[in-house]
Amino acid sequence: MTFLDTPRPTSTPVGGPQLAQERKLVTSIPGPKSRALSQRKAQAVSAGVGITLPVYVVAAGGGVVVDVDGNSLIDLGSGIAVTGVGNSAPRVVAAVAAQLAQFTHTCFTVAPYDSYIEVAEALNRLTPGDHEKRSVLFNSGAEAVENAVKIARHFTGRQAVVAFDHAYHGRTNLTMGLTAKNQPYKNGFGPFAPEVYRAPMSYPLRDGGLDGVVAANRAISQIEKQIGASNLAAIIIEPIQGEGGFIVPAQGFLATLLAWCRANEVIFIADEIQTGFARTGHMFACEHEGIVPDLICTAKGIAGGLPLSAVTGRADIMDSPQAGGLGGTYGGNPLACAAALATIDTYESDHLVERAVAIGAILNERLGALAATDSRIIEVRGRGAMIAIELVDPATGEPDAALTGRVIAAAHAQGVILLGCGTYGNVIRFLPPLSIPDHLLLEGLQVIADALAETLAVA
Repeated sequence: MTFLDTPRPTSTPVGGPQLAQERKLVTSIPGPKSRALSQRKAQAVSAGVGITLPVYVVAAGGGVVVDVDGNSLIDLGSGIAVTGVGNSAPRVVAAVAAQLAQFTHTCFTVAPYDSYIEVAEALNRLTPGDHEKRSVLFNSGAEAVENAVKIARHFTGRQAVVAFDHAYHGRTNLTMGLTAKNQPYKNGFGPFAPEVYRAPMSYPLRDGGLDGVVAANRAISQIEKQIGASNLAAIIIEPIQGEGGFIVPAQGFLATLLAWCRANEVIFIADEIQTGFARTGHMFACEHEGIVPDLICTAKGIAGGLPLSAVTGRADIMDSPQAGGLGGTYGGNPLACAAALATIDTYESDHLVERAVAIGAILNERLGALAATDSRIIEVRGRGAMIAIELVDPATGEPDAALTGRVIAAAHAQGVILLGCGTYGNVIRFLPPLSIPDHLLLEGLQVIADALAETLAVA
């Protein structure tokens, strides 16, 4: 029996243009028009800009992406967790169009506007904790991380920052230093910003299922011995690691780190850039363990696809920098602010936190059934609509990046947008838009099941 033989839960997709919610292949993937555009890309765009799936998009919405050749692909990537409300979600389109007709830019630090304040108010309300908060807006996740570190250093008067094994925090100089993985993110781009240190992460699959409290104390011991709490401005951590492989730390790891930070006046920064905004079945992943960070970085799902990011945190910390110390020409652009307000409205009005939970139930059930019959899937993990499978060689238990690549390539060829991740390149991640209808999600999972079966047959 295949996935598609089983009953389909009901769903109401939201967002996007009125596109047929179907997978349809009219050419090979990529088709001739996309291949022609790839040739133009090679002549015009830096070779350093890689492409996961070279199909060139003309429309997207619900759970599909349509390319220039007329192929309709199932979207299990959401532009890396950006289009949580769906591509071209109706409220977002209307809000941006209205703002576009009024004005496109003044620079908030020159001549401000109320939508920036409204976004800050919404973030202060939505992020964990009932303490007094402030927010500041930027363009990208990396900018949010950089500024969170700036703020923490200014407030504490200390310089050192700790990030964790398998972490990903961005591609700027400082955030590359915080990022763990060398290839492709760091290789050849150093030297990196100083006073950045790394501590061991809780990775239950690969640290023997180490208890979360014990794993945290291991990291704390290293921090105290190698850096010293009195020199440490902040630790920064993803509550669920993204590029590192959708690693969910063992229960108690985050809480123990937070308690140590509180006791030592170290700023606890949560990087919720990939996990934020309903993705994990809470508005923020910290909420799964009752974690209230000092500062929280957001981006990706914040504005329905428009570039926007933020740092939100304790008022005393956020008010520490001098006037003019934070900002930027495009940070909190009025179009992005309009999009963010409409996006947040969509998350709340359309109950997309609950939708993420329902998507997670489907992913866990179907991927769990695959893992039960395929020993190459060593783990299914994640929360909500942020789920991954880790693939290994069952004979050795070693990460199998080659198999992962073959499965992803086979899914692409069959019209399913699928992303890999992980320090070892052996993790397949599932980040569908929360607007995806169940029948498309199930069909996409069946394509992946078939791809796994074909690779097993070839082996």
